[in-house]
Amino acid sequence: MSNKEKDNKQDIEQSDVEEKVEETQVEKDDAQEVGEVDPLEAVQAEAAALKDKLLRQHAEMENLRKRTERQVADAHKYAIEKFATSLLDVVDNLERAVETEEGNEKAVREGVALTLDSWHKVAEKFALERIDAVGQSFDPHFHEALSKMPSEEAEDTVIAQHVAGYTLNGRLIRAAKVLVSSGPAKS
Repeated sequence: MSNKEKDNKQDIEQSDVEEKVEETQVEKDDAQEVGEVDPLEAVQAEAAALKDKLLRQHAEMENLRKRTERQVADAHKYAIEKFATSLLDVVDNLERAVETEEGNEKAVREGVALTLDSWHKVAEKFALERIDAVGQSFDPHFHEALSKMPSEEAEDTVIAQHVAGYTLNGRLIRAAKVLVSSGPAKS
């Protein structure tokens, strides 16, 4: 190879190196122009965004908690509103019975019967069931024994009921107060 060829080859190699240096410099300049961010700045920006998101979620959860507390308080406060409204018809009938003229016991009796009927309708509407225990076997889950007494009925049979018991949606809210047979009297 001649010197001239060697010089050309070195010139070509030199220009290739210079082009590569220029390309690298251009890439650096482009990266800075495009906005390549310092890794520390990127992590700080991400942390700030996550902190903001966390604070927003926390505020949202706090609002949800407060709203739920208000709803629960209102539910407790107004839970029996429909029941109370239904009872107003019963109260109206009782007031009419009290306002009946003296000497008109038949009207009072009819008024009380109507009142009792309206009470039964309200009770049925709200799944309030009466426990009638007379003639049934004594059940301590639904009956409260006031006393035991001898009778012709079998032992542990309810022979009288002083106060009716009630269940609400199948749950006992008041036990029936009853007299229970102790079996036939022993001579």
